[in-house]
Amino acid sequence: MASKTSDTGSQAESDPESEQGAVAVPDFETPPTSLTIDVTLPEEVHSTPDDELAVALGDATLRAGQVLEEVGATTSINLVPVIPDLPKLAEPSGAHSSRARPRGRSAVAPETAAMLTSERLVEQRRRRRARPEGFWQELVYHGTLHVVNLGDSARVRARKELDARIGKRLDGGTRFVPVLTRKGGVGKTTITALLGMALADVREDRVIAIDANPDRGTLAERVAKNTSATVRDVILNARSIGTFSEFTKLVSRDETRLDILASDSDPLLSEAFDADDYNVVADLAARFYSIVLTDCGTGIVHSAMRATLQHADSVVIVSGGSVDEARLASETLTWLEANGYEELARNAVVALNTGTQGTNMVNIDEIEAHFSSRVREVVRIPYDPMLASGAVIDFSRLEPLTRATARDLAAFVVDGLPSTKDD
Repeated sequence: MASKTSDTGSQAESDPESEQGAVAVPDFETPPTSLTIDVTLPEEVHSTPDDELAVALGDATLRAGQVLEEVGATTSINLVPVIPDLPKLAEPSGAHSSRARPRGRSAVAPETAAMLTSERLVEQRRRRRARPEGFWQELVYHGTLHVVNLGDSARVRARKELDARIGKRLDGGTRFVPVLTRKGGVGKTTITALLGMALADVREDRVIAIDANPDRGTLAERVAKNTSATVRDVILNARSIGTFSEFTKLVSRDETRLDILASDSDPLLSEAFDADDYNVVADLAARFYSIVLTDCGTGIVHSAMRATLQHADSVVIVSGGSVDEARLASETLTWLEANGYEELARNAVVALNTGTQGTNMVNIDEIEAHFSSRVREVVRIPYDPMLASGAVIDFSRLEPLTRATARDLAAFVVDGLPSTKDD
């Protein structure tokens, strides 16, 4: 309810008629100077909009350009917008796919010709599945006029997986794999030839086995000899050998495409084969071959052995099945560890030749368990009449178990080789 108070009045002139019957009106000499009105209004209720609540600090809401004044001091507040993290996009599956980079931008590193594979360039729908292998799989494939393709059998898939391991691509320089032991007569030369044949039979690049035995090695006698040349001929003619065809005139090649370079036939010259000679042969072989196997003989402290181990990327230790053969093979690992080749010892593969004398009298499982505690892999090489005869080895005519074991040995060796290597 409002109240109104007035101090105003008006000056009236005297009227004779009013003096007789009208109410007298007070006479004010001065006009009022102020007017006061009191009004009671309802309390104002302010509702904060949603856009202002978005930038509210606690119970106080800030508007654009608003300044907070506290105790006479002006304090400004800078509002920094917080942008939530956006989910990362998945990387393209192909490391060299054009989708992995904006159009028109070059790759981080130049691509090689080997990267232009059919899997990358040919659309999936245009590819035709390979003909399956396996009796039942081929029967269904031909019976349905090539409409139903069940894929390869489990045995064929296992074989192809092993082939892929043996044929692993090795970029960069040549890989050197010495085959060694401290005892003769355990089949080291046979294992070298067997390993080389298993590698060369699958791989598309070149494999060579060098006989560096200072005691007149017999590695070249395990294949059909195509030449009478030896490592001495390579050393004497190293400067004149400029092409692969010139080098192949000095080696023998078997049906698996394994090349073998024979040792000197003269024992006196064999003894003279030292570190410098091996380096000459190794450097020349590295120009033409991807994998070089070296039959090191029984000596382990001669200078040629030192040069061999300096080139080595992995080693194969050969052990027989007798007590002394196993002990000497284990001592070979100890010698490597004690002379700065610990990594080679840990990465070694032991070929346990069970075709030697005395194998039937010892516990082969215990020998294998011993070497398994010291090296990366152990492979048992079974007895095979062709290997035991010491004659030329025909890889295709070996017992199926022998060939399978040789392939396992080759796969284990390649597994331990680096995929890339600086020249």
